[in-house]
Amino acid sequence: MELRHLKYFVAVAEELNFTRAARRLHIAQSGLSAAIQNLEHDLGLPLFERTSKHVALTDAGSVLLPEARSTLAAARAARDAVDQVRGGLRGTLTIGTMITLGLLDLPALIGRFHAEHPDVVVRLHGATRGSTDLARAVVDGTLDAAFLSLPGPPPTGLVFRRLASAPMVVIVPADHALAHQDTVALGTLADESFIDSPVGYGNRTLVDQHMAAAHLHRQVSMEVHDVRAAADYVRHGLGIAIVPDYAVPADDHRLRVLELHDCSLYWELAIATPAQRRPSAVLRALLRMIDAHIHENPPGAGRPMLPAPP
Repeated sequence: MELRHLKYFVAVAEELNFTRAARRLHIAQSGLSAAIQNLEHDLGLPLFERTSKHVALTDAGSVLLPEARSTLAAARAARDAVDQVRGGLRGTLTIGTMITLGLLDLPALIGRFHAEHPDVVVRLHGATRGSTDLARAVVDGTLDAAFLSLPGPPPTGLVFRRLASAPMVVIVPADHALAHQDTVALGTLADESFIDSPVGYGNRTLVDQHMAAAHLHRQVSMEVHDVRAAADYVRHGLGIAIVPDYAVPADDHRLRVLELHDCSLYWELAIATPAQRRPSAVLRALLRMIDAHIHENPPGAGRPMLPAPP
């Protein structure tokens, strides 16, 4: 068994398509197929179920996948250690991110990291199903780390480095019955039609949890993947929304912003790393830069910093 065979196996397992995996690896599809067959021969079991239209992991393949990712991560860590002795950082970082970070200028951060470590390749993967999926991808090794927002303690297998937070506020149309108020109770909103993110997004989870704790039911009539888009739908009278304050457009006379006076909801931005794997030298360098970037570019007023774990 060779490391390249494990690398090829992981690519096929993630793509579930030999053509796409070969393109991703920049090798001929015939060579990829032969390598997978050699790996299956070495292990004595098929790793994929193959038809002309379908590729799926077998039970053996599902068991091998996390082990293969861990082995490849350990190999990368070994190369990192040697590179540090030789001077300079090299390698690849695969980072997940939400569609909207709000409190962190990610392009500026990654640009600065690239300028200081030009031999490191940073790959960004946007979340299509929210922070819950990002957390899962960090645990299973698909991602090295992820910028996400999940309320409460980190899920099993993750370490959170909390970066900043923003208060959640209520936005209603300017002609709404509540628009004359400055504050509102959560229970007052239970019968309203909501614009919110899909299930699995941190801001949705936070509001759902508080509604459930108060034994309240609400109707989410429209779901948006970019939290900033919620204001557009509220503006046109299609519902109300509870969003982080950074997602509210400034000086929009068609919207009213209300504070919740009976509970404090804060959207928290964190970067998640795996608890069971020591961060590579490349990832440690990025974490140090994130700390420096946040220190030099603190969030705005009303967005208190949260202490990072030691």
